Amino acid sequence: MERLRAELSHLLGEPLSRMECISKSPENSLWSLYDERGQAMPLLAKCYTSPGLAARIAWKMSLLARHATVRVPVVYGVVTHDNSAAPDVLLIERLRGVSVEAPARTPQRWEQLKDEIVEALLSWHRVDSHGCVGDVDSTQENLWSDWYRQRVEVLWSTLNQFQSSGLSMQDKRILFRTREALPQLFDNFSDGCVLVHGNFTLRSMLKDARSDQLTAIVNPGAILWAPREYELFRLQEQGLPESLLWHYLQRAPVAESFMWRRWLYVLWSEIARLVSSGRMNRPAFDAAAKALLPWL
Repeated sequence: MERLRAELSHLLGEPLSRMECISKSPENSLWSLYDERGQAMPLLAKCYTSPGLAARIAWKMSLLARHATVRVPVVYGVVTHDNSAAPDVLLIERLRGVSVEAPARTPQRWEQLKDEIVEALLSWHRVDSHGCVGDVDSTQENLWSDWYRQRVEVLWSTLNQFQSSGLSMQDKRILFRTREALPQLFDNFSDGCVLVHGNFTLRSMLKDARSDQLTAIVNPGAILWAPREYELFRLQEQGLPESLLWHYLQRAPVAESFMWRRWLYVLWSEIARLVSSGRMNRPAFDAAAKALLPWL
């Protein structure tokens, strides 16, 4: 961290008195910066463990901002390291607000906030991919079902190279069965791909603490083009996330088969996290496996 503080001080032309970690995950960490007087600077530093990801996310954020009806943080710069183990850094605008995870002051305000969130999301979901699908740096012309099958096979192959993944034989049996069932799980799937945020959770949205109005959507993921249902599967938890999910589906329905495919997405997203970082959300994996069993 001291090395990063010295590097950013040199880059910004101003000594940083300190850095404070706002959030941390196996994939990235977010830091607030303070000038030599101890005042918070109007930008944040987001460090990525995967080389090259910061630059790709910067490009995606500019694309999201171009089509957004809500604020997306401005990207001020990207710090990369070609021959160093130091993480790449994305310098972004620091926005005010509290997480949408915080309950609204009244039920009426929550209903209004859901309307604002759905409209913001639909502004991206109206942007057609024209046949493209995939990550920011590796889009291809393909069908989503075929592309996702490729993704699962890559994850499965990588997982089997680990000497110790922490998964039980029962876990691997479930994963194997989902691989075998992919043709049935995607039977008659026809939704086209659109521009997606790619990491859509309540934590990725900010609202005004007093008015409960949506102020910004932050922290996008690496997926660029995907069907709308792949945006929504992260809203599977009971409570506010599930309430927002049903509000979206009332406005813009997706295929009924999403109700079981969402658990497939949760299951393999945790495997993707395990492969990339060595960790996963075990309760989410177990819940998805249990919910998916009747459809296998």
